[in-house]
Amino acid sequence: MNTALIVVDMQNGFVHPDGSLPTLGMPLADAGRAVRQCAAAVTAARAAGTPVVFTRHVYRPGRADEGANLGGAHPDLAEISALAAGTWDAEVTDDLGCGPDDLVVDKVRFDAFLWTSLDPLLRGLGAENLLVCGVVTNICVESTVRAAYMRDYGVTVLGDACAALTPRLHDIGLEVMRDCGFATVTTVAETFAAPVPAA
Repeated sequence: MNTALIVVDMQNGFVHPDGSLPTLGMPLADAGRAVRQCAAAVTAARAAGTPVVFTRHVYRPGRADEGANLGGAHPDLAEISALAAGTWDAEVTDDLGCGPDDLVVDKVRFDAFLWTSLDPLLRGLGAENLLVCGVVTNICVESTVRAAYMRDYGVTVLGDACAALTPRLHDIGLEVMRDCGFATVTTVAETFAAPVPAA
């Protein structure tokens, strides 16, 4: 198997109505659709025997690993301990069925390859091509896709299984990834050639 599915940051804090970002007035547009489509992608990947890797953007107690730029951009996230490791907010949303035996990579930067075990994990799985879905389209998804491209992976983004703060930012992120040649952009149904929930 030379393909793996990477599910980027589909955490309660980002996609659940009670998560930290929606609570602070930053809900993702079409988050519900992204959750449904990611769940469909995970189900289809597992049925096909394709490895699934979930990433989580999390911070340790005290948030010393958050960094000046991220901490300075949204200090209100620290005030409510958003995405704190070990909390409900930081966990992958239940809709995706991520369990204790699943492959999970934690990160503290947008790029899921930076300072993580993602690359050796994928190499160990024999993955040369990556399917990528998740949030936020133009931030963590795009950063991870760019990093994968620079590591010579073939990348396909499941556009209907991603979401951003606004539809425009979502569309711009997909356009950049596609038109700059970082990834092929397609849909869950086109990728897995199987029925999926309507968007």
